[in-house]
Amino acid sequence: MALSERDRAILDFERSWWTEPGPKELAIRERFDLSPTRYYQVLTELLESADALAYDPLVVRRLRRMRDRRRRARFEGRSAEPPGR
Repeated sequence: MALSERDRAILDFERSWWTEPGPKELAIRERFDLSPTRYYQVLTELLESADALAYDPLVVRRLRRMRDRRRRARFEGRSAEPPGR
């Protein structure tokens, strides 16, 4: 399945959302007209897409690593933050 324009826009947003002023959740609502919950559902689906990986491998791999770190932390019952933070 090829990426839609919205899918590409979401990946582009994830690449640089922190450079924008204001909370991420507000930017998600304004830019994509999605609730943060729905946005993260779509993003999770994108992380499993070969097309998303081909479109922006650095962002997809970074987000997969973050997701996997959070999952491991939940499983092990500890914080997902790296040491020193």
